[in-house]
Amino acid sequence: MPPPRRFNPHPFAYHQELELRIDTLSNEGRGVARLDGWVVFISFALPGEHVRARVFRNHKNYSEADLVEVLEASPDRVQPVCGVFGQCGGCQYQHLAYERQLEWKRRQVEELLWHMARLKHPVLPVVASPRQYGYRSKITPHFQKPKGGEIGAIGFLRAGTRNAMVDVAQCPIAMTELNAALASARDAARAAPETFKNGATLLLRAAANGVLTRSDATAIEEVNGVRFEFQAGDFFQNNPFILPEFVAHAVREAREEGGARCLLDAYCGSGLFGLSAAREFEEVLGVEISESAVRKAAHNADLNGFTNCRFMAADAGAIFDSVPRPGSETVVLVDPPRAGCSENFLDQLFVFAPRRVVYISCNPATQMRDLARFTAAGFHLRKVQPFDLFPQTRHLECVMTLQGPDA
Repeated sequence: MPPPRRFNPHPFAYHQELELRIDTLSNEGRGVARLDGWVVFISFALPGEHVRARVFRNHKNYSEADLVEVLEASPDRVQPVCGVFGQCGGCQYQHLAYERQLEWKRRQVEELLWHMARLKHPVLPVVASPRQYGYRSKITPHFQKPKGGEIGAIGFLRAGTRNAMVDVAQCPIAMTELNAALASARDAARAAPETFKNGATLLLRAAANGVLTRSDATAIEEVNGVRFEFQAGDFFQNNPFILPEFVAHAVREAREEGGARCLLDAYCGSGLFGLSAAREFEEVLGVEISESAVRKAAHNADLNGFTNCRFMAADAGAIFDSVPRPGSETVVLVDPPRAGCSENFLDQLFVFAPRRVVYISCNPATQMRDLARFTAAGFHLRKVQPFDLFPQTRHLECVMTLQGPDA
């Protein structure tokens, strides 16, 4: 096979096969090997394994290769549950024993702490999900523009590609209710290809009030005795089985030290953390850029009878003038998108100087990047607790507790 037009032939030829020993896992879940000091990333290879790999891309200081054969397997290698594992880009770890998934995720957080924030700090063991499969409460299979009057694959992106699709009839990490509804959703789409001028995304969300397929439908969940209503298409944590413990930990960390009377819930969404902590603080102020989410948060406060909560639609960096208490009496809880906190938000937070910050993130890399700024501003890291909300994948949630410089 000829190489792609822009293939860089150094240091390896296109599809050159290499025998490699895997040293570690990257935070993207790929095996990492070195050959004469040159780094090679191999998807689905595990630490300690001796493998044969085929190079498909050379970068400036590393190469990428496909796994061709495992010559010597790791004792941690297990049989994947899903028939399209390795093709579908949704999961990275189904071939790795669950206990080892947790340990590698903990180590990756520890390594990011050092490489990005220059901190040697213990990372607590990752809290395991009660369910390792059948845990996802929302899936969004999609398909490309119909061709010849027919819809092709309905599923998820193929691993290592930007737009190739893998047909997924059943997803083992999705809840049973979603898989039961997936077949009819796929059939309905394929029966009416003329209604789709372009590709489309299907929505299936399992909630307390059933499986919802319309993004504007109201989903209902209860977490630790607090009822939440939100639009099915909006963001809400997708592993309801670990969610009570995850939320309870964040609330405990926010309230742990006395003296704080106010909780500022930045990037609050439909109010999951702020409302869960409402009984622990005199006042809760939430901010979220999505107006529909803010309306749901206010509705959820009324629904639960919380009169000490208010929510505003604004950029997170625009809220500190509205906080009713000084920083010495306020805890800030942040749960930003994958890109992390904006510089403007952090600049204002440091001036506000809250008593404590509980920083929740689904992307430890940007979390540790922001941590470097916190420590430079005089905050002290107290605790790092990861939670495995996404078994079989490289993703996790991490909760950091930081003490303010004046606390």
